[in-house]
Amino acid sequence: MYTLPDLPYEFGALEPYIDEQTVRIHHGKHHSTYVTKLNDALKGHEGLVTADIADLMPKIASLPADIRTAVRNNGAQHYNHSLYWECMGPAAQAGGEPIGELALAINSTFGDFAKFKEHLAKAAVGCFGSGWAWLYLDKEGKLAICATSNEANPLMKGIVENVGKPILVVDVWEHAYYLKYQNRRPDYVDAWWSLVDWKAAAERFAKAKG
Repeated sequence: MYTLPDLPYEFGALEPYIDEQTVRIHHGKHHSTYVTKLNDALKGHEGLVTADIADLMPKIASLPADIRTAVRNNGAQHYNHSLYWECMGPAAQAGGEPIGELALAINSTFGDFAKFKEHLAKAAVGCFGSGWAWLYLDKEGKLAICATSNEANPLMKGIVENVGKPILVVDVWEHAYYLKYQNRRPDYVDAWWSLVDWKAAAERFAKAKG
């Protein structure tokens, strides 16, 4: 069954941009609960469990009706959170600008890095209610940006409009930032850029391009 992944850094490593208490609650309570509920939903359907949670996402629309909603809600949140943690790195080592082919693709698609940041931040801040903002590789193999509500992500074929392979994601559910930023989502998104692990993002981009 699925397990809660360890963080790739210490709980306080994202300070001062994301506080340690938020990370502990977010990972140990919210993310952990999604994993538990996902496993509960899949009891009796163990044959549906995939080695990588990402491989389950495109299959959700065709799952048995009696478990589809629970697996969709909790499985997608497990995938989204797992990627979110991997998109960030310790504050002392992260941030800056993208590298290599990803940097070239961002500049080609959006004009330059500043315009790309503006577009992704707009998607994140403008997401109504709870959700996520994504940089992803679309069906034509081009970089694109979208926001999704609640648990949805670009891997969920048959469920979302913007289908593709995620490269980067920022969580804009309130539990991701409320202890430190309260209702100031724009401040949280602005701070989040200082934590982006561009090396990891470049590796995901290369893998997505095949």
